[in-house]
Amino acid sequence: MGISRIADGIWRQVEAVQDTVSETLFEPVIRLGVTGLARSGKTVFITSLVANLLDRGRMPGLVAASEGRIEAAFLQPQPNDTLPRFEYEKHLAALTGQTPHWPDSTRAISELRLSLKVRPNGLLSGLQGPRTIHLDIVDYPGEWLLDLGLLEQSYEQWSNETLTRINNRDSAQKFMELARDVEAEDKHDETLAQELATRFAAYLGAARAEGFSDCTPGRFLLPGDLAGSPVLTFAPVPTEGASTRGSLHREMARRFEAYKSRVVQPFFRDHFARIDRQVVLVDALGAINQGPQAVDDLRHAMGETLKAFRPGKNSFLRGLLGGKRVEKILFAATKADHLHHTQHSKLSAIMEALTREARDRAQYAGAGTAAMAIASLRATTEAVMEHDGTPLDVVRGTLLETGKEAAFYPGDLPEDPAHLLSPARAGAEKWLDQDYQVMRFAPAPLALRPGDGPPHIRLDRAAEFLIGDRL
Repeated sequence: MGISRIADGIWRQVEAVQDTVSETLFEPVIRLGVTGLARSGKTVFITSLVANLLDRGRMPGLVAASEGRIEAAFLQPQPNDTLPRFEYEKHLAALTGQTPHWPDSTRAISELRLSLKVRPNGLLSGLQGPRTIHLDIVDYPGEWLLDLGLLEQSYEQWSNETLTRINNRDSAQKFMELARDVEAEDKHDETLAQELATRFAAYLGAARAEGFSDCTPGRFLLPGDLAGSPVLTFAPVPTEGASTRGSLHREMARRFEAYKSRVVQPFFRDHFARIDRQVVLVDALGAINQGPQAVDDLRHAMGETLKAFRPGKNSFLRGLLGGKRVEKILFAATKADHLHHTQHSKLSAIMEALTREARDRAQYAGAGTAAMAIASLRATTEAVMEHDGTPLDVVRGTLLETGKEAAFYPGDLPEDPAHLLSPARAGAEKWLDQDYQVMRFAPAPLALRPGDGPPHIRLDRAAEFLIGDRL
């Protein structure tokens, strides 16, 4: 078994070297990972990005496009024959049809290859013809991304931290009632283990619906063909000291390690290892609407994500990936079209603040990071209304639930992000001086001119940060 793993690792490194040499000498490949936490809009992001790279009339912030150096863009079969293709055409039809609707959310990994024929710039621009650059987009659920943080945790660490964090949440009480009565060193009982896992999975689903981000292990929410297997039949239980043979504690710890080694590691080894650019989409407005605890939970999740991406000799992930680094990571607050443009800078500042502490701690050793507010598909228009004699900046759109047109003012985000983060860190249950609201808008009917992709907010700037240097 050990020799087999060593041989497999050596072969993967040989393949990586071969691919790198081929890409350097012939057709470069940019591998972009796209993920996000609950309701962040991954499918819409990829669909709109591809549509706007095919028709670049709305992409002035992408320098290669504004300079006219992208001569052509076209879709090709993805290079990995074992992965499902991202259903771009289906999702685009959902967004641009006569009765547009939001496409289904990401449930599993998929891939899409977009090839760009680009003229070089600089001193050699007159000596070289256009070259083909492939953009391989890998889409995977954000719940799987947060599993990165489990790789460097023991079962005891994960269990105690989880129980402490969820102890006072209403949605966790049915699980906590059972967990508090468990004697971890009692003999393992499979019926009890299954009940604990079932209740914990039910809590994770409720927590995600409430806007919390710490919903790990991610496969509990998207089990697929692993549903009911021992590798998904564990839960956090109160533990003290070393476990004894045959105990519930020992079996839970064994299954936790099996989850990491047989579910988490293979995914990141086989699919994530070759990603060199990453975008993490975040529904920050949704967390703000849920209250201080959801905001602090989001800050914690961002920290765990950045720690997992950290390059360097002490990083477990880098060892798993054979030294491969993620060169750039963009954290994007989505649904900026739910705010008037005068508040976009505030939302960007909040995203910066949510990731600042973790970025400083991670010491990225050369990996570039950025945070910005975007809307992959603009579903609203802006307006000014009078309220008690005072002009109020609002957005107008079609409400998803009723289909009616409505003007909406979500509340005034603070100029200083600390006004949100401080009560969140202090454990406040609600905002003291403001109520923040979120409405769900349906996509607006589109009438696109030839050469224009779907309307968006700062998608071109996001693309420039992620891939502009390679074009």
